[in-house]
Amino acid sequence: MPTSARRRTRAPNTVPFPVRDRRFDLSDVPRHWHPAGPAVSRFFDNLSLFFPQGEAFFIRSVKAFARELDDPALSDAVRRFYGQEAFHGREHRRYNRLLAGQGIPADAMEGRVARLLDRVQRRVPRRWQLAATCALEHFTASLAHGVLTDPRLLDGAHPTMAGLWRWHALEEFEHREVAFEVYRAAGGTPAERNLVMLATTLIFWAKVVEHQVRLMGHDGIAGDVGEWRRLVRFLFVEPGTLRRLIPTWLAWYRPGFHPADLGGVTA
Repeated sequence: MPTSARRRTRAPNTVPFPVRDRRFDLSDVPRHWHPAGPAVSRFFDNLSLFFPQGEAFFIRSVKAFARELDDPALSDAVRRFYGQEAFHGREHRRYNRLLAGQGIPADAMEGRVARLLDRVQRRVPRRWQLAATCALEHFTASLAHGVLTDPRLLDGAHPTMAGLWRWHALEEFEHREVAFEVYRAAGGTPAERNLVMLATTLIFWAKVVEHQVRLMGHDGIAGDVGEWRRLVRFLFVEPGTLRRLIPTWLAWYRPGFHPADLGGVTA
């Protein structure tokens, strides 16, 4: 059997990845903590507002099929996935309380995310929910790869926030294969996950744009052309975080795609 085929049928991360119980002291984090400016700080804050509800949804969607697994290595990876995601959710709840203390309507924004995911849980088949988790995990792993391989994304940022995002990125990258392998074990097909990826892409990034406008509006910079220009430059030009997300998104639709194709990162 060719090496690539062996890789695509093995259990994810046969070397178990650790669950790190990290706690971050956010007490001295300034309102705009990223050197690229307020809009870029708010872009990272924007993502944090999705994580407490999102991580809980990921865990639920994987748990729905976990009892059916007959691969001990995959079952162990699933338990580690739960642990990592639970700690991420806890730290981002604390992060979001920091935002609430700045007057950001974090609870209301999280509440809208919660209601969206609740509708998905009530109306969408279980395996499609798991496919949506796989799609969102692909986004987080792709973003994580950028954070871990391009120091420009967090250079000069407040050290606590840089540490939090690098910790989160490392663990998202470590468990990038888990939901995907559970989905395959549950009988998921490429055609189905491709369809779900299209819907997830439209809904998720529409919410990201909505959040960004709300956050910048709260800071009084939603109409600041210069801030929007700096944000677009950061995301699509230099260092180009989202521009580099495009080829990884397209790779999802390639026959034989596997999350391991994102490549290795050394901790």
